[in-house]
Amino acid sequence: MAEQFKLTYATMFNPPEEMHTRFDEALAKVRANLGREYGMIIDGKERLAAEKFEDRSPADTGVVLGVFQKGSEQDARDALAAARKAFPKWSRMKWRERVALMRKVADKVDERTFEIAAALAMEVGKNRNEALGDVAETADLIRYACDQMEKNGGFIVEMGHDPLPGYKATNFSVLRPYGVWLVISPFNFPAALTGGPSGAALVAGNTLVIKPATDTPWTVRLLAECFREAGLPDGVFNFVTGPGRTLGQALIDSPEVDGVTFTGSFEVGMKIYRDFANGRYVRPVILELGGKNPAIVTRQADLERAAIGIVRSAFGLQGQKCSACSRVYIEEGVYDQLVSRLVDLTEKLVIGDPTDRKVYLGPVVNQNSYQDYKNFTEELSQAGTILTGGKVLVEGDYSRGYFCSPTLVADVPYSHRLWKHEMFLPITTLGRVKDLEEAMRLANDVNYGLTAGFYGSKEQAEWFFENIQAGVNYANRPQGATTGAWPGFQPFGGWKGSGASGKNAGGHYYLQLYLHEQIRTIIE
Repeated sequence: MAEQFKLTYATMFNPPEEMHTRFDEALAKVRANLGREYGMIIDGKERLAAEKFEDRSPADTGVVLGVFQKGSEQDARDALAAARKAFPKWSRMKWRERVALMRKVADKVDERTFEIAAALAMEVGKNRNEALGDVAETADLIRYACDQMEKNGGFIVEMGHDPLPGYKATNFSVLRPYGVWLVISPFNFPAALTGGPSGAALVAGNTLVIKPATDTPWTVRLLAECFREAGLPDGVFNFVTGPGRTLGQALIDSPEVDGVTFTGSFEVGMKIYRDFANGRYVRPVILELGGKNPAIVTRQADLERAAIGIVRSAFGLQGQKCSACSRVYIEEGVYDQLVSRLVDLTEKLVIGDPTDRKVYLGPVVNQNSYQDYKNFTEELSQAGTILTGGKVLVEGDYSRGYFCSPTLVADVPYSHRLWKHEMFLPITTLGRVKDLEEAMRLANDVNYGLTAGFYGSKEQAEWFFENIQAGVNYANRPQGATTGAWPGFQPFGGWKGSGASGKNAGGHYYLQLYLHEQIRTIIE
């Protein structure tokens, strides 16, 4: 690819032509093999189930992408047993050897980037640039976990020597893996939010069971193949598919799970948190549970930069990002000018087949989201003014999928519930404020605290950073007001109802969440 170009969510808006050429080639190959059946992978072996389910394209529900297994509670038990059996050898492997194997996994993801991205675009509805970014981030997250293990020397630290006359006391702090880790990943970032936590868990020395969202098993299956192709021993990772209420619940309820990472809705995450607490003792739970992410725009803002950043973050992946910009607070003096520009930019967005290079918005992920969009836009039309959008698209090719127009809504009273409720759709509410203090009060007055954006002076930005209650914050960023985190650049995680650990993925402190500390003292 063009020299010096590195794909990230910040750089993806102007990629070299070669990227499109390679994506189109991969897309043709992937489309030639649609509809095949994929097994689960348990203890290194393919496993089929008695019941199957079809994975269909949200852009054209008549297209079957693949056939997957409805795993049973017994499959859950078998996957956990395989991970338990593999744990002693994997955990006792020298950490440098584990890191070398996981770097091979990242290399395999690189080799298959365009194939996985083509599948992801068709399965999730992501446009091609976003799909490629998802896969590229996966490899970078795995490598970042490897980097942190190396940087910290395997987390083996000599402590102080006890002042014992006549004895030599040696103390070491060692971080060691927990055991069997469960990763339950979301539909919206099926590569990065499977590969990132899985990579960290495995680098740390845990063994793994992966369960993808029912809407996106194909992408995760392709990622699992990268683990297998890299030479991870049988049972170190296991891939299961099936409903959350049966297979997923059996995994959560099992005493064989030593830790869990879940990314998804607040309601489901809190249920997992409570269910997991019913075990024999406290076990680590890493949760990333969505957001209601604000952007604040002051009189001193560069309004063009603000408009571009807000639109990109509001409507990338059809607003189905936990980091999406779903509410905007604008100072009175610039409100009308900025809102006019936001409407103009939004109406220029191209909606359609997400694999088409001209398309910015694909479909929403499923029938439930499609219905939610209709319900929310109807509710908002009664409470405020829909400036653009507000309708599902049903003509021509749109009739075959779940296409919704990007929607901007004004004049909704701040008391309305949808200023605080995560819609997870291409809907953004716009509000007028008197000053920065009012904007900050409203921005923080939610249960979430994932990401936030700001446009104004440098001095105001410093005040914003000091006062905002969110884990990932951007000032004056046209690449995305609230979206676009990348490992090693903007680690991703939330406060309050958006996250359980207080540590951000792709950052300095994340890998340690998958390890617990052991102190070793020897007296000579």
